[in-house]
Amino acid sequence: MRARDGGTGILTVSLLMALTGCSGSVSLGDTSSSPEPPSHGRQNASGARKDLSGLRIASEGSGSGYARDKFGQRWKDTDHNGCDQRNDVLARDMKPVDKKGSCIVLSGHLNDPYTGKKIDFTKSDASEVQIDHVYPLALAWRMGAAHWGEDRREQFANDHDNLLAVWGVPNRQKSDKGPSEWKPQKSFQCTYGIKYVAIAKEYSLPVTRSDHDALQDFLKQC
Repeated sequence: MRARDGGTGILTVSLLMALTGCSGSVSLGDTSSSPEPPSHGRQNASGARKDLSGLRIASEGSGSGYARDKFGQRWKDTDHNGCDQRNDVLARDMKPVDKKGSCIVLSGHLNDPYTGKKIDFTKSDASEVQIDHVYPLALAWRMGAAHWGEDRREQFANDHDNLLAVWGVPNRQKSDKGPSEWKPQKSFQCTYGIKYVAIAKEYSLPVTRSDHDALQDFLKQC
């Protein structure tokens, strides 16, 4: 069994009631009331398509030897702003937020990009909102990160561009799956595809043929 890295449509009320707090399957179908992707999405889509065509196609490795600690310190303050990366991403992706001091996010509101679920986050129930790696760590390991140096793996694991604050349920479902095995709601697929391609290009990570085809489909939503 693989090691799994535990890392805007509106769900019906009944579905949310049934799934809140559990790790069962969440429907990620699109609804017409979703917010539009960020305005830069359509502008960047053509560039993402070009970059996708330039990514190397490769098969997954075995994953032997993967462990989360191979990617260094969790949420290291790699941008040296005095705040760890988890709190940075929570503050970036939730609006509004309340903080203790300049860094620690105590509460906030998240519109989960993966499902559209609206979450009132509190630090006392921190697992409700988790930080996901868009290009999962375990998948990156299988696609070549096993051969990187420790510093590069730590940089990858703490790169803001590869991190999203999301609801814990779809984050657990996604785990270390690539785009061909897991996808967010349709209204977020454009943004997700752009992010995934950008991080793959930046770190010279290949994609599988099936993930390449899935990303093409995501970028058609832009």
